Amino acid sequence: MECIVHFDVQHPEGPKPLRGLLFLDEGKVPGENELVEMFRDMKFNVRLDDREKLIFKPVNAGEKYSEIRITSYDGGKSGSKEDHDLKSIVGNLLPQKPSGL
Repeated sequence: MECIVHFDVQHPEGPKPLRGLLFLDEGKVPGENELVEMFRDMKFNVRLDDREKLIFKPVNAGEKYSEIRITSYDGGKSGSKEDHDLKSIVGNLLPQKPSGL
């Protein structure tokens, strides 16, 4: 399924909203590797900096942008709520807690 990722690139003159496209298996949400690879394909060499806020920072200090923040994504489902989908992405990126006894 197609997944459109909406994000802001923070430049000194202000944020620039952009979109990226991922192809995922049905019912899947993008993980850190898929997002980093999507940005790399768009010539943004980044690493995940803040899992909760979905903020990516440039690997090279000399870049013209300071960070990339994912704002939402559209999984192609009609009537889907972006906040719920964004929460799914965050849950997928966070390390899994060990289960109790």
